[in-house]
Amino acid sequence: MELLQLQYFIEVARVEHVTEAARSLHVTQSSLSKTIQRLEEDLGVPLFDRIGRKLRLNEFGSSFLRRAERALFELEQGKQEIRNLSSPEHGTLELAVTAASTLPNILREFRKKRPHIQFHVQMLTTQEMVTLLHRGEVDFCLSSPPIQGDDIECQIVFNDPILVAVPKGHRLADRSSISLIELRDECFVGVKRGYGTRDLVDAVCKSVGFVPRYVYEGDEPARLSTLVEAEIGIAFMPSTARNSREHVTYLQVEDHELVREIALIWHKSRYISRAALEFREVVLDYFGAISKQTI
Repeated sequence: MELLQLQYFIEVARVEHVTEAARSLHVTQSSLSKTIQRLEEDLGVPLFDRIGRKLRLNEFGSSFLRRAERALFELEQGKQEIRNLSSPEHGTLELAVTAASTLPNILREFRKKRPHIQFHVQMLTTQEMVTLLHRGEVDFCLSSPPIQGDDIECQIVFNDPILVAVPKGHRLADRSSISLIELRDECFVGVKRGYGTRDLVDAVCKSVGFVPRYVYEGDEPARLSTLVEAEIGIAFMPSTARNSREHVTYLQVEDHELVREIALIWHKSRYISRAALEFREVVLDYFGAISKQTI
C-alpha cells in the first residue's frame, strides 16, 4: 500500500466523484481510477459503490477512510514538528475565523513578537471550520459560536454583545437602545446563513415573533458598516466590530441578552509549535484586556 493511494482515496471519498477528485489532484481520471482500483485489490474489497459517474463510500470505504485520514494526519503532524524544530523562527500559522473583527489587532500584537512568522487566514462558515478542524488542517480557530467535539479543545475567550447599527438620520439614530420587536419592519444587511452571528440573531428574532428581512447577504462582515452608512439597511454587529464611522450610530438591545461567545479552538492531536503557543497567549492577553475595559 502506497502513500499516494491513500491520498487519492481520501480525495475521492470526500467528493465522491472521480472527475472532481482528478481535477483537484491535478491528475488524469484514468490514472486516478487505476490507483483506486489497485488499492481495492490490495485490500481485497471494494471501497465504493458505483452509481453512474458518481461514487459512494460503502461500509468498507467508510471504515477505511477513518483510518486513512488518521494515518495522513499523523504524518502531517510529523512534518510540522520537524519544520518547527529545524526552523523555529520561521513558518506559517494556519488560522480560520468566523469571528474576524478582532483578528487584525491580534495579528499586529503577535507580529511584534514573531516578525518572521507568516499567516494564512481563512474566513469560514461554522460547518467549513468544523471540517478543517477534524482534518487537523488549522492551528487555531477563532469562532462564534464555540465548536465542541471529542477531538477538539474549545476555550471561551470573550462574551461579545451584539449591537444594532443604524445610519445617522434614521428614525432610531437618537436612541441609545432598542427592543428587538421594534425592528420587525426594518431592512437589514448581514452576512450569509452559516455564520455564527447571523444564525444567533435570526434565532433570537424568531423567538420574539419576526424574521429579519435582509436586502443584502454577504461573506465580508467588515463591509456591513459601509452599507449601513450608505443607508442600504441596518445591521446587527458585534461590539468588537464597531468602528468610529461618523455617520453610524450603535444601539444596545434592551429586552434580550444578545451576546455571542468567541472561542479559541484547536485540534487536540495537532502538533502545536512554539510560535502557535505564543499566538494563543497573545489571543488570551488581548481578550483579557478588552474584558477588563467592558467591566
